[in-house]
This record gives sequence, structure tokens and C-alpha cells, in this order.
Amino acid sequence: MEYRQFGRTDIKVSAIGFGCWEISGTYGPIDAAQFDRAVHRALDVGIDCFDTAEAYGMGISEQALARALGARRRDVRLVTKVGVGYPEAPNRRDSSRERIMASIEQSLRNLNTDHVDVYLVHWPDLNTPFEETMHALDDIVRQGKARYIGVSNFRPVQLEACMKLRRIDVVQYGWNMFDRRMRREIFPWCTANGVGVMAYGSLAYGMLSGTFHADMQFDEADWRSKRGALGGLNLFRTMFGPDHFARNLRAVDELKTLAAKYGKTFPQFALRWTLSQPAIHTGLVGFRRPAEVEENLGALGFTISPEDMTAIDTIFARNDVVTEPPGWLEDDPAA
Repeated sequence: MEYRQFGRTDIKVSAIGFGCWEISGTYGPIDAAQFDRAVHRALDVGIDCFDTAEAYGMGISEQALARALGARRRDVRLVTKVGVGYPEAPNRRDSSRERIMASIEQSLRNLNTDHVDVYLVHWPDLNTPFEETMHALDDIVRQGKARYIGVSNFRPVQLEACMKLRRIDVVQYGWNMFDRRMRREIFPWCTANGVGVMAYGSLAYGMLSGTFHADMQFDEADWRSKRGALGGLNLFRTMFGPDHFARNLRAVDELKTLAAKYGKTFPQFALRWTLSQPAIHTGLVGFRRPAEVEENLGALGFTISPEDMTAIDTIFARNDVVTEPPGWLEDDPAA
């Protein structure tokens, strides 16, 4: 396994991280026994960064991860998140002190642990002053309930505002071949400030699995069945929306020839691309089965040449693939 220093923390994390959104129920049915075996196989091969969130099924993912880890909790860097998914809150977001303090206690119970390694605010809450949020997070660290804190999906100006109140240790953003928005401002800021970076969506929510086709039918419980309608996100429209899905698949088919040059499967090649971004410390992947853990290990131990990096961009341009969706979030009042 390849390990990377997690910003300025005293943690080193595996370059491949285990993302637990898939076990929340929003990706359709999951075989719990297979998931448990995938967790243990990941641990056996050295994957030590596990990421979940309160909002992933409002406790379902955290509880499932805790059951799977069992006594091996001590072997992992455990990350969870707070601040989104509350029907009664404006825009479903709430990062008030009251919410954060209640949620950390619930997450610790769900995860069957006395602390998490990193506690993140999942999305910015514009109805709560950042002073209130950051002071609450700092208190959680002081109380020993989290070792480090951070934020996810915050805009650059919001990062700056929070950093003036309390150091941000870790951030989490989407990053893959189909979502390159963060390279312009976010990643340079993180590098300059020594902030740990977790990349989610490393395989573009399955688009980079190489298994999708034009007639793909997702389970009705799978958010991708909405074909980009989830939450009004421009990103999901440009990835799964009817005006983009076919051209994205054409690009993937062309990219498979590049993967073959390296003797790699397409997901291995695509994950290597994600991990090649210097700002990234761990790239999160959702694993449902042990075989998927084995598959993704193939993303380690090789380098994509500069010429082939350029070839990837050429293929995307030729197929008119959108890699930087306009705006940030349509449902964000600041957008």
C-alpha cells in the first residue's frame, strides 16, 4: 500500500480510502455480508482510511461500518461528517453548535467508538455563523472526541473565513476525470496551507468503472436512476443527464485503449489518474465486495506518462465532455 502524509497532521493515510456512501441505501441494495468481507479485505491489504457521514442513511452507514470493523477499529483512520440531511432545516443544512454537539455524540454511538480521527462539516450552512461552527468543532477536539477537524464542499472564500477562526486540518472534495473544478483554486489553497485532502467520487460514481452502457438501468432506489436530477447539482446532470450520458460513455470507450497500454483495467487506470493529482492524499472508493478491493489495488505502483495525460484531455475534448460544470451548486443560496 502507498501512504501519504495527511497535510500537517500526524497521520499518514493510505492513498486509496474506503468510502461508505454506498452502504447507506442510496445506491440500491447491498449484500451486508459481502460488505463486511470487503472491509476486512481492505484492512488486510493496508487500506486504513474509512470515510462515512451522518447523512449517509442518517446513521445507517456509520452503524454498518462499526459492525464490519468490530475490534479492528483501532487499525483505521476514521472520518465522519455532520451538517446536512435534516428535513426541518433550511436547505437541509445545519451546522449550529447545538446540532454539531448532538451529532458527534450520535455518530460516536453509531460507530461504537469514543473518538473519530477526523470530523468534517459536510456542506456549508449559510444560516449559521462560521464562528459558531468552528468554535464547536474546536471544542470537540478539546474534549477528545475528534483528533482533527475540517470541512467539505466549501467555497474558497468560505475556507478563508473558517481558517481565520480555527485551523482547518482536512478537507474533502470531488475529484475525477469528469470533475476537475477544484484544480483552479481549492487544491492550490490546500497545498499552500498544508491541508489534508480527501477526494470523493474517485471513479465518478461508477462512470469510470467501465461497465456502464447506453441502456443502463439503475435500481429505483439508486440516486443515479434520476439521471442527474439529484438536488439540482450541475455535476450530476453533466455526468448522468440525458444530454451528456452517451458522449461520456464514448469517451470512456476510447480511454480503455490507454489503460490497455499499461496492462491495467480501466478502473485501475482511472483511479491512478485521480491519485496522480499532487494535492490528493487519499482517493475514496466505494467497495461492495472483496473482489473490488483487489481490483482497485491495481491503481498502485505505476505512473501515467505526460503524453497519455494529454491524450486523456484530447479524448474528452473530442467527445465534448464537460469536466468543469458551471457554478458550484444551484441549490446553494450563494450560487
